[in-house]
Amino acid sequence: MAYVRAWIHAVWGTKNREPYLTGDIRRKVINHIRENAMKKQIYIDSINGYTDHLHCLFGLSADISIAKTLQLIKGESAYWINKEKVTGMKFEWADEYFAVSVSESDLERVRSYINNQEEHHRKKSFNEEVDEFLKQHGFQRQG
Repeated sequence: MAYVRAWIHAVWGTKNREPYLTGDIRRKVINHIRENAMKKQIYIDSINGYTDHLHCLFGLSADISIAKTLQLIKGESAYWINKEKVTGMKFEWADEYFAVSVSESDLERVRSYINNQEEHHRKKSFNEEVDEFLKQHGFQRQG
């Protein structure tokens, strides 16, 4: 048996940054993602977002990659959103996402950041947040 504890903070947005994830819709989508992740044995510690994106802190298991985990979360949730007509129009997630590892000592700070997205985005746009995230983690913006 493998004993693995790896924490990942992932961020992904709606296609074209469409603001589909308003209050009740966001709550429904988050609840569904949590339920679906549990069925797929993906441990989600924290998940929250704003009108055009979500942040997720999850435990990465030994037998699944970050890409596969996010494919399972994003793909299934987009399918469900469209099947249930949650947004009233065709819904898609953007292809891109950001993901970084989180140390045990930083978990509480990341949880707080994720759980306070509405407050955070009263002061900062998603694009500003992405630029900050990329810079903080040494990524180069493409295009």
